[in-house]
Amino acid sequence: MKICITASGTSLEAPVDPRFGRCPFFVFVDTESMAVEFMPNEGAAAAGGAGIQAAQNVAKKGASAVITGNLGPNAIQTLKGAGIEAYQAQGTTVADAVEKFKRGELSPIGAPTTPPHSYGGEVGTGTGGGQGRGGQGGSGQGRGGPR
Repeated sequence: MKICITASGTSLEAPVDPRFGRCPFFVFVDTESMAVEFMPNEGAAAAGGAGIQAAQNVAKKGASAVITGNLGPNAIQTLKGAGIEAYQAQGTTVADAVEKFKRGELSPIGAPTTPPHSYGGEVGTGTGGGQGRGGQGGSGQGRGGPR
């Protein structure tokens, strides 16, 4: 079975990256032969739709399962539509995640674990003190966002 693990680097000792759509690398592992392939995540810096693009790329590579830290609603929907199971692993290496998967020790991800458009950073509160437009001292809405 071919599985895909989100990774912070290009080694089996790299940490599992908690972000699916914005992880730096995907590691594809054949659980029977232990053949390994590393692939940069080309959509990691996308302005939007990173989770959907990542899920489509994982499906194109023929993975039957994904191991990651978190999945947003669009990514999980795209993975489910492609028949790809998702499992959660955090605080471990790619190699350890593969072994835990093979032993059936990883928890399935059945629902989104992050809100839409989560970029993995702290999200602002949206309470900034904007000055408004037109120079009349109006009070505009501040824009929260990744910091």
